[in-house]
Amino acid sequence: MTSGKQQYKIPRLNPFFLNVVDWVEVLIFSLSFVILLFTFIARLAVVDGPSMEKTLIEGEMLIVSDLGYTPKNNDVIVFQSPTSYFKEPIVKRVIAKAGQTVDIDFRTWTVSVDGEKLDESYVNFEGGYMYNPGYLDYPYTVPDGMLFCMGDNRNHSSDSRSREIGPVDERFVLGKVIFRLTPLSKIGAVK
Repeated sequence: MTSGKQQYKIPRLNPFFLNVVDWVEVLIFSLSFVILLFTFIARLAVVDGPSMEKTLIEGEMLIVSDLGYTPKNNDVIVFQSPTSYFKEPIVKRVIAKAGQTVDIDFRTWTVSVDGEKLDESYVNFEGGYMYNPGYLDYPYTVPDGMLFCMGDNRNHSSDSRSREIGPVDERFVLGKVIFRLTPLSKIGAVK
């Protein structure tokens, strides 16, 4: 005799199916994390050209962040100006900010900001060559809202000295270079 209640048997799920569901869940979470990271916190940039040698070499992949970022002197930044001759993002070093005065001695490769000579051990110095003075007259005072940026490979850099780029509007700064991803032998922070 059976009771008035019918018993239901709970089907047992295949362990393989459960593993697949776990992996799909992990992949979806990881993909969501990467999308949020590169949308709101950081972005990728690739070095294009020789202007930042020896610090950065063409083809290196960089992580750039603008989260709470305010440009400072000596920062390596990425910017993209709609008025620039160059249509791709550009990597340069901040030499001076708005209100500061830049002076350059093109014979000795000496760069001064507000009368103080910069320690530029990162510059790719080519002895005997005078790098391009560009179109500006020095000493040059950086206008409000602008940055004076230069490449570390001074003789092979279009930067704030040139008409193609000129002083960089702070609004077009995509962020500070914080990490080098490639090549693996040089992975780490960028200074």
